[in-house]
Amino acid sequence: MPAGRKPRTTLRRGVAAAAALPLLSGALAACGYGSQAKMDDTAVKAVPVAAGARKLSADTVRIGYFPNLTHATPLVGVQEGLFQKELGGTTVRTATFNAGPSEIEALNAGSIDIGWIGPSPAVNGFTRSGGKSLRIIGGSASGGVKLVVNPDRITSVDDLKGKNIATPQLGNTQDVAFLDWIDEKGWKADAQSGKGDVDVARTDNSITPEAYASGSVDGAWVPEPTASRLVSDGAKVLLDESDLWPDRKFVVTHIVVSQTFLKDHPDVVEAVLRGSVKTNEWIKADPDRAKTSVNAALKALTGKELPANVLDPAWKSIETTDDPLAATLRAQADHAVKAHLFRKLDLNGIYDLAPLNKVLKALGRPRVADAGLGVEQPHHRPASR
Repeated sequence: MPAGRKPRTTLRRGVAAAAALPLLSGALAACGYGSQAKMDDTAVKAVPVAAGARKLSADTVRIGYFPNLTHATPLVGVQEGLFQKELGGTTVRTATFNAGPSEIEALNAGSIDIGWIGPSPAVNGFTRSGGKSLRIIGGSASGGVKLVVNPDRITSVDDLKGKNIATPQLGNTQDVAFLDWIDEKGWKADAQSGKGDVDVARTDNSITPEAYASGSVDGAWVPEPTASRLVSDGAKVLLDESDLWPDRKFVVTHIVVSQTFLKDHPDVVEAVLRGSVKTNEWIKADPDRAKTSVNAALKALTGKELPANVLDPAWKSIETTDDPLAATLRAQADHAVKAHLFRKLDLNGIYDLAPLNKVLKALGRPRVADAGLGVEQPHHRPASR
C-alpha cells in the first residue's frame, strides 16, 4: 500500500468468529520489541507509601512493564508517584521485563497482577489459556513504529523489492504488520522463512543498528527508539505505520490484568487505572517534563539514558492513550491469521473495560469501546453516554 493512501477500514471483523486453535510455530510469542524473554534483574521494587494512607483491599499490587518509551505511562507513573498516590496505603511493587513472554508467564504464575504489554503477547496469553488468564483493561500507547531504510539503496517504496528488511522477531507485532503491508503491495513473502519478493530478516532490536551499519539489512520495520537510533546512524524514514491506520492510531501497548486479581480486588484495579489516566494527563500537560522523567526512569532501570537525537524524535511519534484501540487489536490479530502465523482465533472476552469506563465517567471523560470483544457479565454494565 503506498504511504500516502489510507488502508481498508473494515478492520476485518471475522477474527472472533472461530474457536481458538494452537499457534503455528510459536508465532506471536513476543511483545513487539524483540528482546529475549527474561525478567530484569532490577525487579521487584516497592514504592514508598505515605504515612497514614488508607489501604485498599490488597496489601500490595505488583505491576510489570518494560524499560521502553512505549511504556511511558508506567515509567512516569511510578517515577512521579502518581500510581502510589491513587493506591493510598496499598503498596506498589514494580517488575520490569525485556519481552512479552516472560511478563505473561509472571502474570500467569501470580508474580505480577497487572502489566503493560504489547498486543501480540496479550492475544497469545489469552488464547493459549482458553480465555482464562487475563483481560485487557485499558490503553497506554499508540504509534511509534516506522519503516526506516538505507537511502543509498532505497529511495522509494518500489525499491524495497529484492531488499532485506529487518523486523524484531517472527510473529511479533511489527513482523505481522510488515508481512501484511507486503501483502497489500502485492508482494509475496513466506511468513516462516521470511523469503520472498522482500526478504524479512528477524533481528533483535538490540542488534539491528549493528546489522544496518554492516549492510546485512537494507532497512527495518521497528518500534521506537530503535527507529530513531537508525535514523541517527544515517537511515531515513520511508513510512510511519500510523499513516496506515484510521485516525493514525493503533495499539502498541495496553494494560492487562490477571482475571483472578480483577475479581478479588476490583478497587485496586480501579485505583491503578485511575493512576494511569492521571499519568497520561500529566504527560500530555507537560510533554517535555514527561520526556525528562521517562529518561530518568530509563537510566535508573538500565544504567543509561537515551541521547537527545534519539529521544526527541522517538518521543514525538508515540502518543499515550487511555483508549485500548480495540478495533486495531482485532485487525492486527486478523493480519496474523492472514499471514498463516495464527489459525483462526476467538478473542471474545479479551477486554473488560467496565473498570476503566467507571474511572473515566467519574473524571468526566467519554467512555471507550471494546469493538465487540468485551466480557459479558451481569455486573459489568456500560457507562452512560
